Amino acid sequence: MTVTIHPTAIVHDGAQLGADVSIGPYCIVGPQVTLKDRVVLKSHVVIDGITELGADGVVHPFACLGGPPQHLAHKGEPTKLIVGERALVRENVIMHTGTEKGGGVTVAGNDCMFMAGSGIAHDCILGNNVILANQASCGGHVHVGDFVFLGGSCAVHQFARLGRYSFIGGGAVVTKDVIPYGSVWGNHARLEGLNLVGLKRRGFSRELILALRTAYRMMFAEEGTFQERLDDVLENFSDIDQVVEIVRFIREDSTRPICLPSDN
Repeated sequence: MTVTIHPTAIVHDGAQLGADVSIGPYCIVGPQVTLKDRVVLKSHVVIDGITELGADGVVHPFACLGGPPQHLAHKGEPTKLIVGERALVRENVIMHTGTEKGGGVTVAGNDCMFMAGSGIAHDCILGNNVILANQASCGGHVHVGDFVFLGGSCAVHQFARLGRYSFIGGGAVVTKDVIPYGSVWGNHARLEGLNLVGLKRRGFSRELILALRTAYRMMFAEEGTFQERLDDVLENFSDIDQVVEIVRFIREDSTRPICLPSDN
């Protein structure tokens, strides 16, 4: 169990390096950085701030993790970035630490993939198995559930919530919350249905997908008010956890608008 540091790399005193960490040419690792076991920094990587990168993470050239938030209220307070295990961070990715008023920490879960040029702003909270395609960007305070896919060059407005297993289409501009299992496209993004391809790939049964589709149609039908339709969905699908999850997601923050189908 050895640590390999290229002669051209700069690792500041105080950095915590786990077993079998590999730091390539021209990388810079700050004094408050923790790299867990078997982390690999390819080359020209900058990791600064109070940053923790979980075990088996791989970071490609010119990524910059742990820089201060792009926020005028930030005055150098000690905030953090925490990235989970097995992160794949490709070229030119940026992730910033949190802000004091926003909770003080930016978090990405385990098994996330950040493709080239993607960005995570201050105080974002990402779940596990999240994928950001090339140039996808999350503004500050965005919450992203597990297994969400963000398409290339999409932009997510600050404070937005993206429910589990949702799909954000390439080039979408997301200014409202996206329900779990939903699929959105466009500028501004609108709800186009369920993320059926993603659900099938993740092994959801045909019966469960059918129940989700039926509940979705009921939820966004024309009859009654939206709240009345949500009540009907809960009454009819109280035994389907995923349907209950959608309704709870919508109701847990009444101040947030959600993406709706274009004809709603």
